[in-house]
Amino acid sequence: QLQLVESGGGLVQPGGSLRLSCAASGFTLDLSTVGWFRQAPGKEREGVSCITSSGATTYLTDSVKERFTISRDNAQNAVYLQMNSLKPEDTAVYYCAAVPWTVRPMCASDGYNYWGQGTQVTVSS
Repeated sequence: QLQLVESGGGLVQPGGSLRLSCAASGFTLDLSTVGWFRQAPGKEREGVSCITSSGATTYLTDSVKERFTISRDNAQNAVYLQMNSLKPEDTAVYYCAAVPWTVRPMCASDGYNYWGQGTQVTVSS
């Protein structure tokens, strides 16, 4: 069974950090473009950060630049999203998604065909 599982979400105070993990089972991520997407209540899903299969190219949406970092460890079959200096507006359900080819634009959600169930990130004092 092909599956993506996110972990690492939770409640954090503004200015805090979280590290999200996306683990794959049933397939290997090493040939896949992988992305992190988020959806807040009442808002559309948006692409937060995406990374090519080699890790050579990454994308970060403007609102998270200088704060978030995406990385991957193909040996561990996992992709990570390090989130620093979190703000209340980062509150959302974060989803990991993967696709076994190149996506253009790289962080367009309709280009991805495997999705995790999501992990809640809440930034609040």
